[in-house]
Amino acid sequence: MVLDFQGRVALVTGGTTGIGRAMVERLSKRGAIVIVNSEDAGACDAVAAEVEGIPLPFDLTDNAALDGFAAAAWDARGRIDHLFLNAGITGRLRAGDEGYEQEVARVFAINLHHVRRLCDLLLPRMAASGGRSSVLTASLSALRGNHNIGVYSLTKAAIVQLARDMAVRWGPDGVRVNAIAPGLIATGWEQAVLATPEKAERRMQMTPLRRIGEPGEVADAALFLASDQASFITGQTLAVDGGTSITDGN
Repeated sequence: MVLDFQGRVALVTGGTTGIGRAMVERLSKRGAIVIVNSEDAGACDAVAAEVEGIPLPFDLTDNAALDGFAAAAWDARGRIDHLFLNAGITGRLRAGDEGYEQEVARVFAINLHHVRRLCDLLLPRMAASGGRSSVLTASLSALRGNHNIGVYSLTKAAIVQLARDMAVRWGPDGVRVNAIAPGLIATGWEQAVLATPEKAERRMQMTPLRRIGEPGEVADAALFLASDQASFITGQTLAVDGGTSITDGN
């Protein structure tokens, strides 16, 4: 199966590191014109230059300016065929810590509100220009209870529901919307989970494939959902987690 994005225009938020960067690289290799977003202008320029894409640096917490960001993304090539809303943060504080509520607001702004707003701003334009697809990055944490990352998982669970709602709303106009739910992926954040041999052994016991995933493996799943090969799939969430979500821990 060849995933062909030749001549298509794709926007990737959070496109300079981890899963987002893998999405950018794979889209470019398959012929897409990629609009690369990050709040880090230097990183945005560097990654866009590597793939001959279009840098579009922007701080996604600036809710008031998202209308302008969406317009700039659309005007860069006069259309967007594929929307990958991937940017996200976990947050480090717990309830009761100083600055916790401020961090919660930032987690919601980046993980959920930028996705919701850009769906509302760009999916109608995509529908009016013939359709195509969007993939939202959720998380394994959206599919089960979590002890330490409750606010993060709350935003990601909302992403799963948003994908369903947007799929229902825009499906009649030819726009498909799906989500991916990555498990433990080698993006740097996994080091906290695998901090000790005991923690690593316990986590691997919870994962049937007995390893962590690579960003490219998640990107490949996202590209499949966005591609014409998935033309009759919408409103779904695909777990890319080595089986962690289905195991009993044996």
